[in-house]
Amino acid sequence: MKKELLIASALTASLGMAGVAEAASASWSGNVRNGVAGSDSDGTADGTYGSNQKASLSFSVSETTDSGIKISTGFNVQDEGTNDLGDANGLTFTFTDGSKLDIIEAGNAYGTHIASVPGASGEQGLSGLSTNSAPTGLNFSDTSDKVGFEWHSAADAFGISGLKAGISGAFGDDGDTVAGSSSTSETSYSVGVNYVTTAGDTTITVGGGFINADDSNGDTANSKASEAAFALTAATGNLTVGAGFASGSYIKSNSNATQTAEVDSAEVVTAGAKYVSGDITFAVGMHDGDAKDNTTLGSAGSLTDAHEAVSASIDYTVASGVTATLGYTTEDAKDEDLAKTANSGSSWYIGANISF
Repeated sequence: MKKELLIASALTASLGMAGVAEAASASWSGNVRNGVAGSDSDGTADGTYGSNQKASLSFSVSETTDSGIKISTGFNVQDEGTNDLGDANGLTFTFTDGSKLDIIEAGNAYGTHIASVPGASGEQGLSGLSTNSAPTGLNFSDTSDKVGFEWHSAADAFGISGLKAGISGAFGDDGDTVAGSSSTSETSYSVGVNYVTTAGDTTITVGGGFINADDSNGDTANSKASEAAFALTAATGNLTVGAGFASGSYIKSNSNATQTAEVDSAEVVTAGAKYVSGDITFAVGMHDGDAKDNTTLGSAGSLTDAHEAVSASIDYTVASGVTATLGYTTEDAKDEDLAKTANSGSSWYIGANISF
């Protein structure tokens, strides 16, 4: 349950009203997850398990001007076990016609508008391989500088019932420090659309778009991101099914500069289903991705990385805000055409999430 707070505004001086106390409405929310996760990779004789604990806490702040424009922002104190030390969000302006404008750390329009494909819940999963560039999600090349914007249309955009659209752009200031070993997003743009319609008792959602982003590293051949992605879902009563596809190329950048790589021919397919029966939710999901990469910037990849996974879960609502989860996943990984047994196998999770 969200708690209403009163937070003193630090904007008074910039508004030319120094000495006048201003305040905005705020709320806070979060969750705590406690459980046990286990795994049994193909490269070990015995499985392992251990505790899995995560938490999040965030604050949302907003106020509405006399003209009806809502101004909102927020910050994370902690996000799923990582201490964000007051990581601030950008600003959002919601206009009276229902459209919105995000500025500063705004994100990309194609990721916002992709239809949400059902998938299993839980904290299970094997350790990943940093050199494996195969995508596991639809917005695998989502990247942009924080100096940017994203515009969201109101519902029924351009007079078309059920349509929403968006456009975004960001403008970096040459963040690449060492040619040949780093790559950061510079200029980027993205377009996204989402359309909802009905066919009998079924609600159909189609959404997706594309992104293109450049970097300032003269040694790279690919764009920082160049991807198109879309997904479709169909919901009938308590059953929702969906599938998605994404394809493109990008520059992969890890904290270790030697793992920066040109990634070519990246593709991923996702699919899933969810069924709700009273307090119980059954879900299954899968992804199948592959790509070719080369750690020598400017050179095309020739060998294939791949990652496949199938997951299932059962969620049970124990009480308001309390959900118990049982999840299971099997996955197979391949790097440079070679099977990686340490990153392939099965994993499971049993635990509870308490949200507030």
